[in-house]
Amino acid sequence: MTITVSFPEELLTSGGGNVARRVLERIVLEAFKSGQLTIAQVRCVLGFDTRMQVHEFLADQGVPWADYSVEDAERERELLKKVLP
Repeated sequence: MTITVSFPEELLTSGGGNVARRVLERIVLEAFKSGQLTIAQVRCVLGFDTRMQVHEFLADQGVPWADYSVEDAERERELLKKVLP
């Protein structure tokens, strides 16, 4: 599906950068945050080559890309203490 959005010319020339790309990124970010898109889908829509590029993009936007809590890290740390003396 293709969606076309029209912008006034002054918006396209202010602020620099590719407005269409920025709008697409915002839409994708919101869809990811709401659970409508997966990491793989974000990668596909934004044309990233690797998952790491998606992770970097999300991190740059302040969006956590994993449900990984401090408690999860503590559990793993305790497990590693047992496994690796």
